[in-house]
Amino acid sequence: MRSGCFKLNWMSGSQPIESAVEQILKNVDLASIQDERARECIRLLLNLVESLNTELRKAQAEIRSLREQLKNRRGGSGKPGPSPEVSSGARSSEKERAEPREPGKNTKRSKLDRIPIDREEVLRVNPAELPSDAEFKGYDEVVVQELRIHTGNVKFRKEKYYAASTNKTYLAPLPAGYSGEFGPNVKSLCLLYSHLCNMTEPKIADLPGNLGILISAGYISDLLTGAQEQFGAEKQAIVEAGLGSSAWQHMDDTGTRVDGENQHCQVICNPLYTAYFTTARKDRMTILDVLRNGRERIFRLNTEAWELLRGWEVSERVLLQLGQLPFDQDWSQAELNRRLAEQIPNLGQAVRSRVLEAAALAAYHAEPGHVRLLVCDDAKQFKLVPEELALCWIHEGRHYQSLEPCVPQHGQWLTEFRKRYWDYYKALRAYQQAPTPEGAAQLRDQFDELFSTVTGYAALDQRIARTKDHKANLLLVLDHPEIPLHNNPAELEVRRRVRKRVVSYGPRSAVGAKAWDTMETLLGTAKKLGVNFFHYIRDRVSGAKTMPALAELIAQRAETQNLSPSWRGV
Repeated sequence: MRSGCFKLNWMSGSQPIESAVEQILKNVDLASIQDERARECIRLLLNLVESLNTELRKAQAEIRSLREQLKNRRGGSGKPGPSPEVSSGARSSEKERAEPREPGKNTKRSKLDRIPIDREEVLRVNPAELPSDAEFKGYDEVVVQELRIHTGNVKFRKEKYYAASTNKTYLAPLPAGYSGEFGPNVKSLCLLYSHLCNMTEPKIADLPGNLGILISAGYISDLLTGAQEQFGAEKQAIVEAGLGSSAWQHMDDTGTRVDGENQHCQVICNPLYTAYFTTARKDRMTILDVLRNGRERIFRLNTEAWELLRGWEVSERVLLQLGQLPFDQDWSQAELNRRLAEQIPNLGQAVRSRVLEAAALAAYHAEPGHVRLLVCDDAKQFKLVPEELALCWIHEGRHYQSLEPCVPQHGQWLTEFRKRYWDYYKALRAYQQAPTPEGAAQLRDQFDELFSTVTGYAALDQRIARTKDHKANLLLVLDHPEIPLHNNPAELEVRRRVRKRVVSYGPRSAVGAKAWDTMETLLGTAKKLGVNFFHYIRDRVSGAKTMPALAELIAQRAETQNLSPSWRGV
């Protein structure tokens, strides 16, 4: 039987009961049972087996977690064990959803045309080894990649003058990019090692130390934190340009820790940029803050806010009192709170939060250039923020991958449905290449047919019904063929923060968290734009600024790539 299924250890003759049960389940074919009542009874019993098996796996995972915590406490570490997780058996769906490769098409790129040649050297054959009739036939070229690593320590002798007439001393300035005791190359490499290579501060100090550069972990810590001051404005410009480059965005989040406290890392991106924001919360107001690039919150009471409050069942008495405040006017949070205190002095905190949230959403939607569509998961904080919410097909598919039936017929039904699921996904991808109204209508009908399937495996049928409930969000691609079918770009960018926190655990201050956000934003954006991260950082650290700003490149690419044709002119 599959791992995690129930096991019966008693013996029946010479054969374990477990094997007998396994054989019975393997041979069950509901369609062959003629009696309808018996067939329904067996179907219910098989689904009860699946339910009990799922609960057993959850209990086993929790027991393992508790045992690990107890072991750690006995060992004196005091650290909590991992959170209990069910072994979902989830595996990558890449093979299932991959398009067949064209015959004879080689996707591997040659490296030779991308390697810059710094010098050429002719290697000669020893004439003494050549026979008398040897003829020269040219050269056989071999490209070898190599680095030269050595110190470039400089002692600057700055001329110094004194003028009695002014009672001042005059010193020659250091070259551009030089300040303190380390040059721009060392500073740039430290930033590179921290954010591209995910090295810890002591290890960053060890590396140049072995090459003859005496640098302390404390100095590196100050350098990394100070990156926020130097590059913070560039991050702000990148986010503004990225948000303006497309009417749709990807969004996702992951946990992060700041000075030992649990916080959240929000990631927004599209094909031209990636931006990171560390936030204390991950509620709807936080999502608005991120999509507004951290600008001061604004609030507006209008018809939209009224409809939201009615939908949230705010009392008519409160709505009547709110109606005394000016409409279609932007307020700061302090001003709106003051007006609410004057107009409705006994307003409860829960209702006040609802009013602020509705007014913030209304103000955001009134702003020109707001994000019209988010590609994300089904988390509640994303709902109501954009005008349209596109769900990820791959994320939805993981729910089917997490099912682990122990009844063989259930496994067969699951396998068959998953194949149909990914076949439909491929049909959506094909539609994106040549969208037509007729194709959209056909795919909508196919969606209804596919997700009306009833197999008899209760867990699978419930999952199918939930997917059908998300029809509008999953099929937005039929109206906007330019948007992706999945949220993988954001999930991949989230991994950068995950890898960083695995090595460095977390920043030790709010300033450090902003520095992480800033440098990861520059790194992720530079990679998408094809800009060498080290060259860019050194260009800025040295003060040369000969390379165009990443924000400028985003604006230029946005004009040529036209990421949002469905919204042009809206």
